[in-house]
Amino acid sequence: MSSAPRILKPVHPAGTTRRTMRRLGEPACDLPATPERSTTAEILAEEVPIGFTYNGEPYAVMLATPCDLEDFARGFTLTQGIVETAAEILAIDVKPGLAGIECAVRIPAPRAAAVQRDARRLPGLSGCGLCGVRTLEDAVQWPEPVASTLSIDGRALHRAIAALRARQPLFAATGATHAAAFATAHGEVSCVREDVGRHNALDKLIGALLAAEVDPHSGFIAVTSRASVEMVQKTARAGIGLLAAVSAPTALAVALADSLGLTLLGFVRDGRHTVYAHPARLDDDGLAAQRRGTEVRREH
Repeated sequence: MSSAPRILKPVHPAGTTRRTMRRLGEPACDLPATPERSTTAEILAEEVPIGFTYNGEPYAVMLATPCDLEDFARGFTLTQGIVETAAEILAIDVKPGLAGIECAVRIPAPRAAAVQRDARRLPGLSGCGLCGVRTLEDAVQWPEPVASTLSIDGRALHRAIAALRARQPLFAATGATHAAAFATAHGEVSCVREDVGRHNALDKLIGALLAAEVDPHSGFIAVTSRASVEMVQKTARAGIGLLAAVSAPTALAVALADSLGLTLLGFVRDGRHTVYAHPARLDDDGLAAQRRGTEVRREH
């Protein structure tokens, strides 16, 4: 009697590759201490050209981690303003090739015609969505103002950031990727996406939310990077009212968030954060009381 086939588990996460390296100096914590040179297999994040085509015509090439590519295509298509709603994305076909991977997206003919009139065909670098713009007017896009009625407790914000740290398998394996997460108003992380490019991780997350038909007003976005102007643009296009970053925002990101009615936070870490725009969506009283209680306990 034949036995059932054995299922082999992947030796490293999707979107990574394994390479043999030579290490000199301090050994990694999981290697025996030795003053000599040593060789070891390390897991590296992959960075692959991803080409977006619309109805057969090329639009842009991005360098990205080759996982969750349907989500990437869906989110990129919406946040670039190519379509207004997910319903206009009629089909996505991911086609691996020798030079990279093509994400072939089918959209309504009028949308495709508009894309070709405004096509930006220069390569993008690791999610830098401004690469390839032709005029100053193209550089900063102004989505519709955010109408979210979201209200969250500051403690929920930090619960989400803490939970996000444990849900980054690519970063844990490589140390080279960013993450974007969607969390409920109670701070429960429901979806995470990773990529070498911070903008790509956010596009992948938004694409996953669109596919799952998640209500954008039901939660907020947390990212493990700085908050650039395009991160604000993408969050606003998705209709999500709050963006929290573990690092700083740029001045232009703050100005755009203020104009769009988007709540923008930076330096969200260690129980502290800075609110740069539209603080009304955030209730910090509970977090402040919790911090005061912690300080009193330390004194005693």
